[in-house]
Amino acid sequence: MPEIKKLLIANRGEIALRIHRACHEMGIKTVAVHSTADADAMHVRLADQAICIGPPSAADSYLNIANIISAAEISGADAIHPGYGFLSENAKFAEIVEAHGLIFVGPKPEHIRTMGDKVEAKRTAGALGLPLVPGSDGALTDSAEAKRLARDIGYPVLIKAASGGGGRGMKVVPSEDEMDTLMAQAGSEAKAAFGDATVYMEKYLGNPRHIEFQVFGDGSGNAIHLGERDCSLQRRHQKVVEEAPSPIITPEERDRMGGIVAKAMADMGYRGAGTIEFLWEDGEFYFIEMNTRLQVEHPVTEAITGLDLVREQIRVAEGHPLTLRQEDVVFRGHAIECRINAEDPKTFAPSPGLVKLYHAPGGMHVRVDSGLYAGYRVPPYYDSMIAKLIVYGTTRQGALRRLRRALEEFVVDGVKTTIPLHQALLEDPEFQQGDYTIKWLEEWLAKQA
Repeated sequence: MPEIKKLLIANRGEIALRIHRACHEMGIKTVAVHSTADADAMHVRLADQAICIGPPSAADSYLNIANIISAAEISGADAIHPGYGFLSENAKFAEIVEAHGLIFVGPKPEHIRTMGDKVEAKRTAGALGLPLVPGSDGALTDSAEAKRLARDIGYPVLIKAASGGGGRGMKVVPSEDEMDTLMAQAGSEAKAAFGDATVYMEKYLGNPRHIEFQVFGDGSGNAIHLGERDCSLQRRHQKVVEEAPSPIITPEERDRMGGIVAKAMADMGYRGAGTIEFLWEDGEFYFIEMNTRLQVEHPVTEAITGLDLVREQIRVAEGHPLTLRQEDVVFRGHAIECRINAEDPKTFAPSPGLVKLYHAPGGMHVRVDSGLYAGYRVPPYYDSMIAKLIVYGTTRQGALRRLRRALEEFVVDGVKTTIPLHQALLEDPEFQQGDYTIKWLEEWLAKQA
């Protein structure tokens, strides 16, 4: 089986650094690719080799497939790890990587393509036995059909873009007389954002939680689950805080749903890391989508299982079987992750600029994934997340106490950050009790305004 000796990291920021560290622990050399704006980035400084692939615009650099492949060939890399975002769920990129004789550290291209189309993903998930939100079997073709289906499901319903996400091309339809207008708006938004006007329908769940299961397969019919994460604390469909395990999922529910998702991935022949996302309401799970990549919030799963997910991704890509069997997976304690963004904590306006002082918190069971350092200039061209703070405790309350202490120690001077937002959240009794849903954070923010 192939052995990876040099790996190109097709990403930037904290995830590029995370991949670099895992590679060096495995004795694998790394190649950092970067835009001109990221020439001084920490992963670029630490990598064994660095190659500039274009100007600041992501379209001309981190999304430029030809330049990334050229960098791999110039550097003599054996493999490419896409991280998350950018090209990580681009089936064409995965195919091109493999066509050039390189190892793609990720799922098979056909699985990326299937799960990247939300209509096809829903159809596949249903066939694999995953519980679905009641809705259309496929794309909606006209509003008359949509109205007939909505009457059967019951209003309100949700019209969603088949391609993309982030809340674009998504409309809640409260009644039949608004269907024509809102369906047209959803299609127009989807076309503008993703180049695809296709929409589909789901039952609108009133106040659910966002629960996702981490899965892992070796591509040969073996798959395991690594428990769930609760990602309900969201603003504009973007996750803000994640924790594992969920405060409301029982061990019996975890075993039941985990068994279902692991079997689905085994039946699919899935390779590598993936996340199956559900809405949970009144004890019922409803599949919404699958992400065929590593997640931003993977460290909380690592904290409670002791498994290095990036290392496992690389091993599976080399053709090795999974390190663990399901019976070997043991869940211990509780972990919470805060996404720290370079944003105004009240207005959420981006705050790029020079980091004058930087001090990361430390101590037992405190982890900071970040490429920041004093003197680094946060560029204005990319996602505003600059760090992830992950804490672990034997209990959820212990993790909350450790998180409070770690946030107090965290110093980032020169740019505004969302650290004060996380500190305020920690003082809310409902958050302390784990009593929240996907609507909770935006309602909480409205009260603070």
